[in-house]
Amino acid sequence: MTPADRNQLAAEWNAARILYPTYSALAREFVIDLTPCNDLEAGIDQPPRESVEQASQWLNEMDERIQIHQLRQFVQTTNLITPPLLQTLLLHHLHKDEKSPSDRDKIDFLLVQLFSLAAPSRLEDAAVTMEYVAQTLEPALGPVDLPIPVWLSPLENVLESAHKARTLNELLHGGILEQGRKIKVQSGENYFQPIAMVAFARFSFLMRRFFFRLMHQDLNAIFDGLRELEQKGVTHIDCRRAQFSAEEPVMRLRMICQSWKVMFQAEYSSGQPLRMLVDLRAAIDDALGRSPAVNAAAKPAPASKAVAASKPAPKAAPPLKPVPASKAMAAKAAAPSSAPKFNVAQDETPEFEISVGNPEWNPDSGN
Repeated sequence: MTPADRNQLAAEWNAARILYPTYSALAREFVIDLTPCNDLEAGIDQPPRESVEQASQWLNEMDERIQIHQLRQFVQTTNLITPPLLQTLLLHHLHKDEKSPSDRDKIDFLLVQLFSLAAPSRLEDAAVTMEYVAQTLEPALGPVDLPIPVWLSPLENVLESAHKARTLNELLHGGILEQGRKIKVQSGENYFQPIAMVAFARFSFLMRRFFFRLMHQDLNAIFDGLRELEQKGVTHIDCRRAQFSAEEPVMRLRMICQSWKVMFQAEYSSGQPLRMLVDLRAAIDDALGRSPAVNAAAKPAPASKAVAASKPAPKAAPPLKPVPASKAMAAKAAAPSSAPKFNVAQDETPEFEISVGNPEWNPDSGN
């Protein structure tokens, strides 16, 4: 075995040891039945090649069983995740010689999550430029040539449409999310070009911002509407469209929305309450005699400035630190000659996770 081979095996083993506790925690949380990897359990420092190959096979089998919505929920609700761990997980997926649509979606999510942790909390939308995102993700992706291919230009049109959305209902049901998803799916193996991954990371980060601003805006509008109904002496309203009763107590709706307010503090949100949120706002607007036209004219939530502005991007701070032995991985991910095989079969995973969790969510359960 050459020194280069030994270094490669050591890098793969170190990455596997870093990922193993996270994958084991995922298996426990989502009841994924898979026999533990003995050598990884034992924490062997210098295993033979066979052990490294078995560890790689174990991780790949877990990748096949872990769904994208499970990874999103776990990463966004656990305190085990750190930027080095996210970067190792990202490079693990980027390293695969053959990638599935599930791998692509996980890479897409991990890129956004990694960027989110590195970017300042008060970063303005206009400052989220391609240059800034590429600079922030460089430790994972390597240097990226910034001329944007023509086939990626429609992403900016989708961002503009999302920025103009005035309600969550408009964003969810106006075809905006589907447009972005379509561009990503149709990119096929081109998605894994470094410039494309930077573009999609920027796109998904900004879309996530628009999404959660509108979600919280709708929740605030519901509280305002309930308060107005109480001031008018209304104690019950018809909320069948939101899967409540025809005579739903306003006080009970307020209590339910208080629980949603806590739930929606995290960027992961279970699906049924989110759909009910949209329908509940519509039911309250009906009870107040407001027409859809009034809702459409509502002012957007304050905060964001134009997505594409000429303001220069701030210096990336704090920058991501490369994890040990990741330089070769980053070079491989950035090298044009290392284009992976990609299964282009389309799937229907939503751009935002709005259909997971308990599909029969019970507003009285407290979950």
